[in-house]
Amino acid sequence: MLAIFGIMFLLFARVFVPRVGGTIAAREDRIAGDIGDARRLKAQADEEAAAAAAETAAARARAQRLALDAKSRVQEEAAAADALEQAKLAEQLSKAEVQLMASRDQAMSNVRQIALETAGAIVEKLTGSAPTAAQLSAAQARGDA
Repeated sequence: MLAIFGIMFLLFARVFVPRVGGTIAAREDRIAGDIGDARRLKAQADEEAAAAAAETAAARARAQRLALDAKSRVQEEAAAADALEQAKLAEQLSKAEVQLMASRDQAMSNVRQIALETAGAIVEKLTGSAPTAAQLSAAQARGDA
């Protein structure tokens, strides 16, 4: 029994324990290598994520700058078009005022003649005889007509 125990002890000490220890050491080395690879890959992924975030921020800034440029360009074009329309309207208004003044002047020049004719018709109706143009002009000059 002691011999069996001795043989078993030698087998365990010389064969089985070193194999199990080698296997455990190999697994520990592989686990440590895998953890190192995972850390390296995580650091690489973090760097790539930071680069992607920076590219996204730069793209967003470019897009905002383009949008602001387009907005200001549209506003400038609208302001130019508005100024052109305002100038056209001012020109039309000026022409209309000139025509209105001419029409008013023409109408006012006819008012004197109409007043003289009306006064002559009234005098003729009241007196039975038509006044002469000289009489009407003289009455108008005095302010009687």
